[in-house]
Amino acid sequence: MSVDESRDSGPAAKPSFPAGRTGAVAGECEGLADQARALADGRVTSTALVLRSLERIEATQSTVNAFRRVRTEAALAEAAAADRRLAAGERLPLLGVPVAVKDDTDVAGEPTAFGCAGEFPPKERDAEVVRRLRAAGAIIVGKTNACELGQWPFTEGPAFGDTRNPWNLAHTPGGSSGGSAAAVAAGLVPAALGTDGAGSVRIPAAWSHLVGIKPQRGRISTWPDAEAFQGITGIGPLARTVEDAALLLDVASGNHDGDLHRPPAIAAREAARRDPGRLRIALSFKPAITFTRKQLHPEVRAAVTELARTLTGLGHVVEAAEPDYGLVGLAFVPRATVGVGEWAARVPDRTLLDPRTRGAARLGRLLGGPVLRRARAVEKRQQRRIGALFGPYDVLLTPTTATPPPRVGTLAKLSGWRTDQAMIAACPYAWPWNVLGWPGVSVPAGFSSDGLPLGAQLLGPAHGEPRLISLAAQLEDALGWHERRPAAVRL
Repeated sequence: MSVDESRDSGPAAKPSFPAGRTGAVAGECEGLADQARALADGRVTSTALVLRSLERIEATQSTVNAFRRVRTEAALAEAAAADRRLAAGERLPLLGVPVAVKDDTDVAGEPTAFGCAGEFPPKERDAEVVRRLRAAGAIIVGKTNACELGQWPFTEGPAFGDTRNPWNLAHTPGGSSGGSAAAVAAGLVPAALGTDGAGSVRIPAAWSHLVGIKPQRGRISTWPDAEAFQGITGIGPLARTVEDAALLLDVASGNHDGDLHRPPAIAAREAARRDPGRLRIALSFKPAITFTRKQLHPEVRAAVTELARTLTGLGHVVEAAEPDYGLVGLAFVPRATVGVGEWAARVPDRTLLDPRTRGAARLGRLLGGPVLRRARAVEKRQQRRIGALFGPYDVLLTPTTATPPPRVGTLAKLSGWRTDQAMIAACPYAWPWNVLGWPGVSVPAGFSSDGLPLGAQLLGPAHGEPRLISLAAQLEDALGWHERRPAAVRL
């Protein structure tokens, strides 16, 4: 297969959803929860599900290119073991279910290259989140593509090529968790994990017609890093349905003794089954100040406005209101660039890094020390100022991105500054919540006139995932976004 391969490690109004393949293929189990139930009931074997996943990866690698590493032999061996455990009566939340993780997450026996070129040594141990997936019985079929050190909202690079959007192969699925999003959207796995440092779960969710959850900081352990990218990056699920995303969140959540952030536990899947009640929702189209040009695409505005009308029809109060972002970007840049520098230092051959990465790492060295400490010290003040919105309101609704997904290659060859400008123009809404460390859920908001997926964010205050998940599930019941499948990829 044309991918690095490991053989030995082991409705009010509805937004427009154009025709595609509707529903699951007869006799198949497409969702994470569906697969888990079918396995527990003995209606399918793990070996059959994993083999189908591997076959689909191979069939789409030359077009979608979602995976950096595929654990063919190891995954099949683990599936056979899962079948034996199931036959013996063992039951776990995801026993025998194939999933994928992003290539910034350690899997024992596999390198963690995080989008970079060069030879990376295999990791000796699983990351804590992978340990938890395995403890729940999941089978990790592979590691998905990510742009270099997760910096950009596209998933392209000389180390692995271009990852393409299953809804239109000429366009990006977004980034940096584009491989995970593409793998789920194309039906290669029922769900996957990504990481989100500036929207890197929510952006590809929006551009791939998925549900993407950025949890509260620390909800899912980032160990072996006590925190990732100076606390702005967290791990979150990508799935077609809210239930599946919530199930994966529940399984992956928890902490390692060395984690710096340890929020109280939640029950995400239970939240997905609850009515959210009548909520007060603030609708905002104004992004945080970045001193760069930004313009909201009219079709994105129309899609999010239509979603707001749906929420009103469901009994919620939706009003225009703006958060007081202040100069939150001044706290983001030092943390992001210092984080790039820390990751770049792990790369065996830094001469192979993209010049933009080397530039970001140099800036991170300049902004470390006192500047970084000040950036982190103002976080509580920023939380109080922005969080004042959550006195009169329960949820903030914004676009996830300002534009539909760009064409592949649009940003890949720009200079560092031009890349930053283009990236901020396309994706100005997600990153402030990374500074705050608070949860957000991106949900499908229909499609552009060109058939490209669009998304909207449901944002909340600290530890607010249950309310956001309940609201997202209510929207899913009303809109049925999970019934659509991309027609660009045939399996």
